[in-house]
Formats: sequence, C-alpha cells, structure tokens
Amino acid sequence: MEILYCTLNTPKVDMEKLLGAQIGLEDFIFAHVKGIKKEVNVFKSEDSLGVTITDNGAGYAFIKRIKDGSIIDSVKTVCVGDHIESINGENIIGWHHFDVAKKLKELKKEELFTMKLIEPKKAFEIEPRSKAGKSSTGNIGTGRETLRLRPKGPAIVEEVPSETKAKAIGKVDDLLELYIGIRDIDLATTMFEAGKDKDNPDEFAVALDETLGDFAFPDEFVFDVWGVIGDAKRG
Repeated sequence: MEILYCTLNTPKVDMEKLLGAQIGLEDFIFAHVKGIKKEVNVFKSEDSLGVTITDNGAGYAFIKRIKDGSIIDSVKTVCVGDHIESINGENIIGWHHFDVAKKLKELKKEELFTMKLIEPKKAFEIEPRSKAGKSSTGNIGTGRETLRLRPKGPAIVEEVPSETKAKAIGKVDDLLELYIGIRDIDLATTMFEAGKDKDNPDEFAVALDETLGDFAFPDEFVFDVWGVIGDAKRG
C-alpha cells in the first residue's frame, strides 16, 4: 500500500488541507493511498485548461482545483486529488507542481493530449490527536506552537507566525502567482525566511540564489518580494 499524500483534520480528498511543512500539535493526520489508474484523452480547445496543480514535496503532483466550465471540468473522469503520473507518455514523477503546470500550459492548442492519473482511495487515520495539551512539558500544546517537518534533521517545535509575518508571506504568495503563475505558501515562507535577517536587496538576492537558485526569479520579482519583507520588518 503506497501513500500518495496526507491531509490534516479531514479524511476527505481536500487539497486545501494537504499536509505541508507545518503540523499543529493537536491535528489529525489522514493518509490517502493509491487507488485506480485512469488514462484520459483531452482536447485542448482553449489556452487555459482550468486546472490548478500542487505537489506533496516528494515527487507527486496532484490536481488541486478544477474551474467550473473549464476544459478539464468537462472530462468527468478527472477529479480533484488525482495524481498525474504522465503527460503524453512522459513520466512526470519527481517534478515540482510548477513544472507540471508549465508542461500543461505549453501543450499545443487544438490538439489532443493524454494524461495517466491515479485516483486516491478513501483515507485512513495514521496518527491520533496529540495529548500534548495535557502534558506537563511547559508550553507545548498551548495552541501557539507548530511541529515543523524538515527535509533534513529532526522535526522542531516553533512558534506560529505572527499576524504581520503571516500577511507578508501571503503577499509573497500573491507575487509568486503574479510573476511565476503558481501559488505555494511553503515556497513563499522559505523566501520570507531567507530575507528577514538581510539588510539590503543585494544580500537578499544572494540568499535566494543560494537557497532557490534553480528558480531563476526575475529581478523585478525579487525586488518586489524584498519590499514586502521590508514592510513586515518595519511593522
């Protein structure tokens, strides 16, 4: 049995509650495993397919949202939560969601394309609600901390972002959509963290290049993100 992704606090396929980098200490976690495989042929009659893509950070891209009345909406076998395994025979496992979105966007108009999908099965609970709130270990479980999972090293408990920081990260996420065409709150958080202790935009640009150099962000985007970070630092 292979897990596709996990959701927080709901056993339903809800891509708005996809498990990310932060987990509340009292959250329920549900696992969604691989179900039936599907192959669909789609005629791209318009430039926009009307689909939003996300990924689980471990090489699986999923359909997060389908716009009503769109091309993909007309293909009733395609569902929110489906894992995209291949496009026109090209295996995309291991791709980031923005690469998959770019691939779909670049498909020629007025042509047929094929996607292989895997539909998730019903979820099952893999971790019970934490009893940390009743623990005697200090302030863990107060509702003001989260458990942050990291790609390397142990998980750590950290403070929930302040309202100012949360708003700034949201603005960075808006800039990602404006300039890059994607929304990714984890990526926006990483960018904010890379710049919060920098003194000028040049230092920030160097930090971004070291952390996220593969993205090759345009200079105007970097400058606008620095402006958001600067506003947050000034309160």
